Amino acid sequence: QVQLVESGGGLVQAGGSLRLSCAASGRTFSSYVMGWFRQAPGKEREFVACISWSGTRTFYADSVLGRFTISRDNAKNTVFLQMNSLLPEDTAVYYCAARSGTYLAKGESEYDYWGQGTQVTVSS
Repeated sequence: QVQLVESGGGLVQAGGSLRLSCAASGRTFSSYVMGWFRQAPGKEREFVACISWSGTRTFYADSVLGRFTISRDNAKNTVFLQMNSLLPEDTAVYYCAARSGTYLAKGESEYDYWGQGTQVTVSS
């Protein structure tokens, strides 16, 4: 069982930056692939980025490639999402998720555990 708690969301102007954190409980954090998803008002939840258990492999949605960076610190059971050059269309609730195995999955249904989400609002 893994419990996930996101933090770091807030209000930022377009072009600004935010760093999201996701703290995980459990001693097996380092064995999980971690992902970030987001859900904008009136839209379905969508994949943002994911990272392998070792942190050596990452995968991004095209919409955030080059602007967002996912990383993890297994010693602190934490995964991060550094978001730069933010756009108003990045406004959403951002969710952290975990899945067992090694496959860098993009599908929402492929993740086993979810956090409650943190709101990110980008003003124009």
